Amino acid sequence: MDPEHASASGRTKPQRHRSSHREIADELRNRIRSGVLRPGERMPTQAKLADEFGVERGAVRQALRILQSERLLTNVSKGSPATVAAVPGPARPPAGPAAPPQPTMVGLAPRIAAAFAVPHVRIDALCLTSVSLTLAIGEPLRQIHAGRLKPAKIDVRLLLPSRDIDLAFPTPVAADDGGLLHRRWLAQRNAQGLVLRQNLLALCTTHGIDVRVSFRALPFTPPVKLYLLNGAEALFAYYTLGRREREIGQEHVETYDADGTRSMLFAFEERAGQRDAAFVEQSRLWFDALWETISSDLVLTS
Repeated sequence: MDPEHASASGRTKPQRHRSSHREIADELRNRIRSGVLRPGERMPTQAKLADEFGVERGAVRQALRILQSERLLTNVSKGSPATVAAVPGPARPPAGPAAPPQPTMVGLAPRIAAAFAVPHVRIDALCLTSVSLTLAIGEPLRQIHAGRLKPAKIDVRLLLPSRDIDLAFPTPVAADDGGLLHRRWLAQRNAQGLVLRQNLLALCTTHGIDVRVSFRALPFTPPVKLYLLNGAEALFAYYTLGRREREIGQEHVETYDADGTRSMLFAFEERAGQRDAAFVEQSRLWFDALWETISSDLVLTS
């Protein structure tokens, strides 16, 4: 019997999970982002944190140094408790039933930025093109280059419509436009996907970050867009169609189309309650099922 897990009466005590310093940093980071620990507030002592997480103080100090490197904590030392930085990194917007829906380009960017504050960033997206995601990732990329965010690994998966299908939208109001709309959409899908991939893969060279970006093609036009962030948050929006005139080359084409950047984004977070947790889980299962079954390899070309 391990004496460390025996009581004075000789009975064994249940072994306690010993958190790693990265797990401790993740939990404390979440407390700061969610407002449980507020700017200017002093952290619990290292002794109290060590007792809470069942580790030696050295692991706590490593976790605190990670958060200090992310500028979330100040005064990290062996002496007095650290302090939550007065101006923390990207704040996580509210989620759950109380969170109001927002246009995609208003609501997506701050949530993507907050998602990059963990060591292993995981983003799954299903959309018509990657325009909104490419724009939203701009801010965390700037934060990484400025040294304020330091993820160790980034995994991004995108499900986009196949080039080989007749899109439900955008589609011409008239019976035939000679394929102008399809070629325009395909060029945008490929160009934005390539920009997204190149910007992320560049982090391998510049910052030594392990980056993987994967694309697969759907055999249908998605009527909704979905973003899954770190397996803990789901952002959902409808593509709402309207009749619009588009100028393509020298042609003016009447179309049925949707402006994805303005689609109202609803936010669900697994920690916001049973309803949100179920939605996040089912969204993840739905995405994984599409990824693993009816989607196919997608090769982007310029």
